[in-house]
Amino acid sequence: MTIRRERIELRAAQWVLAALICLEVVGMSVSSQDLFIRRASNEMHVLAPRLHFLTGKTLERLHDGAAIPFDFQFTVSAGSKSNVIARAFERFTVSYDVWQQKFSVVRLRDFRKSGLSLSANAAEAWCVDNIVLPAATLPEGTELWARLEIRSVEQRGSALAGPDPGISITTLIELFSRPPRSQQDHWTLESAAFHLPESKP
Repeated sequence: MTIRRERIELRAAQWVLAALICLEVVGMSVSSQDLFIRRASNEMHVLAPRLHFLTGKTLERLHDGAAIPFDFQFTVSAGSKSNVIARAFERFTVSYDVWQQKFSVVRLRDFRKSGLSLSANAAEAWCVDNIVLPAATLPEGTELWARLEIRSVEQRGSALAGPDPGISITTLIELFSRPPRSQQDHWTLESAAFHLPESKP
């Protein structure tokens, strides 16, 4: 009887342990998010540590000498996810130096803003960190949600052609008002609900 009772207690303990492990895993999957919010002075930045868009065919095109533009849209909603109250748009062009095996990024709205001699991960992070919203545009004490959308842009003409100087905020708004094309690489990330972080010096 003692041995049987010990076996029953052992099985019960194993079931409890398994249940606790399952709860922990579920909790981790629910709480983990693809997009995080960071406040730097008077600007709101996003962090996307698991985002990787310099992969697959895009990476092959870069290795072949193509300069590939990516359109970014960063939105914040208040009260509900459908109530967008602030938007930021950017277009970044990524290129690859075959000899140095490094990436370069140029923000087309300001050619003086660029990242040079970067790894793939650093180039991706540079793009994400350079799309911002003014903190003053966001209300305090209100539940907010952030969303980041990225779309690759098909190059027209030669791969050696320079960046399109005619891109405008109006053009990007129009582009993101339409769903991405079926053959177009695109990524969408969303944050958990948050409140406006306090400014840190």
